Amino acid sequence: MNLEATSTNNNKPQRLADFETLVEALDYAATGVTGCNFYDARGKLQAVLPYSELHVRAQKSARRLLQLGLQRGDHVALIADTEPEFIVLFFACRYAGLIPFAVPVSVNLGSHEVYVRQIRGLLDGGQAVAALASVDFIRFVEEAAEGLPPLKWLGTPEQLANVAESDIAFQPNQPDEPAYLQFTSGSTRFPQGVVITEKAVMSNLQGIVRTGLELRPGDRSASWLPFYHDMGLVGFVLGPIVSQLSVDYLRTRDFAIRPIQWLRLISRNRCSIAFSPPFGLALCARRVRSADLEELDLSSWRVAGIGAEMIRPDVLDNFAKALAPAGFNPHAYLPCYGLAEASLAVSFSRLDQGLDVMCVDAKAMAERGVAVRVQAESRKVNEFVNCGRALPGHSINIVDDNGIELPDLRVGRVVMKGPSLMAGYLNNPQATSEVLMPEGWLDTGDLGYVFEGDLYLTGRRKDIIIVNGRNIRAQDMEALAEEQPEVRMGDASAFEVADSNGHQTVVLVVECRISDTTERQSLIVRLQRLVYESFGIHCLVEVAPLHTLPRTSSGKLSRAAAREGFMERADWNQATTAEAGLG
Repeated sequence: MNLEATSTNNNKPQRLADFETLVEALDYAATGVTGCNFYDARGKLQAVLPYSELHVRAQKSARRLLQLGLQRGDHVALIADTEPEFIVLFFACRYAGLIPFAVPVSVNLGSHEVYVRQIRGLLDGGQAVAALASVDFIRFVEEAAEGLPPLKWLGTPEQLANVAESDIAFQPNQPDEPAYLQFTSGSTRFPQGVVITEKAVMSNLQGIVRTGLELRPGDRSASWLPFYHDMGLVGFVLGPIVSQLSVDYLRTRDFAIRPIQWLRLISRNRCSIAFSPPFGLALCARRVRSADLEELDLSSWRVAGIGAEMIRPDVLDNFAKALAPAGFNPHAYLPCYGLAEASLAVSFSRLDQGLDVMCVDAKAMAERGVAVRVQAESRKVNEFVNCGRALPGHSINIVDDNGIELPDLRVGRVVMKGPSLMAGYLNNPQATSEVLMPEGWLDTGDLGYVFEGDLYLTGRRKDIIIVNGRNIRAQDMEALAEEQPEVRMGDASAFEVADSNGHQTVVLVVECRISDTTERQSLIVRLQRLVYESFGIHCLVEVAPLHTLPRTSSGKLSRAAAREGFMERADWNQATTAEAGLG
């Protein structure tokens, strides 16, 4: 059967997220001709899901879920593979008044046991009453559910299709009701279930599509982002629906193997909106060949969103240079900032501006917490990207540890407030109270500064290494390692550990292919020297095999897990003295 992708041009007037609930948005999108398209690793169209078909299938599945005895407000776990069934089941839950939450697929998560443990934690933490997974993942969920309170139902979409449809009438969803749970990535702690209401997500989506992206009729999206990540779910599942755009999907694992297919989708279907964390662009730039460039035309790509992790200008510069022959315009870059606790987006830079980079004195920032602007040619500088201004109705402030607002160019805690904020962490009032401050402010856990109303992020508060009163960013040490020819981007992790006597040691773990003992030792000594020259500190360097550094479900480096893994390894106290030169 020959499939045909959904049209870019709709036959209905475009409405930009002016709906009260997600199902209301789908009800309208279903009257048009746009929808979702799913491609395989070779770029072949595998499945098409017009919004009109999604509307029908979601309501049928909703009636089957109600037939199972599920009650309004019950939580349903959905294994979030990039396939039509996930979107159908997500909206089926909302039509039935159920609260879905996405569970990651096993991409780079390690062993069978590790993946089962992760699912088990999410089933338990999400208080799942039912769970659905494809035939590829159902056995993992079955194993993970053993010993937990019995689920009312556990099965595959095919098994659900055999359930009779209930004749119970759907109750309308209310703006203040939870729409879904979004689990945090777990980069600094075990993932928390973020409760997002209909009102919050619709407010965020309206800000994204109207102000952040300034969507217009004829826009089209392409995405490889996982459906279980907030950028993938809110930005590229819900976002296209509330603005009636067609969207082209590539599985995350297929992108990792053949990133060129994402670029080919943008080129072939004339997509104008596509986002990626910096590591995705680095992967594209590293893999693209001259023969690929001859067949690509990226001139339609007007919004190249960048977010989900710290933005390194050199990575974006490399991508722009590598893809310039294919028509990529660096002015399409749109740096942004967001987090799950704010539904997704907090701020966007200006469209058509490209990267706006500020160079600041590294010493002044480390010692005094002040962003002093300097020339890029200066010897020790930090480069920070302008992430723009808060969405309409939202506010961003920079405060000190006492909650006092700081002036421009002073580095402090990033706090924000607005209608997109979460209702709280599921069943965890203590964790909620730790981040939701008086007068509605959310402590994001990030550090940054503001200049002329624009936000510049400098890192995560928990990723700051404090040595002799100086604040050293883990990212700066990692970037130093990644400049070495043996180390790829994203293959270094810096953190601080303490032994039983309270002695603090800075650790830098790097992955590389080197097996020769002499070459490994040469890399260790070189990195120790560079760290000392750059930061004035001694450092323990550990060289690890490729694919051993732990990452979150969204692919970000997990320094907390790397620290735990290091502490669990054999007697590291002696290694510290020998390799860090502290004896």
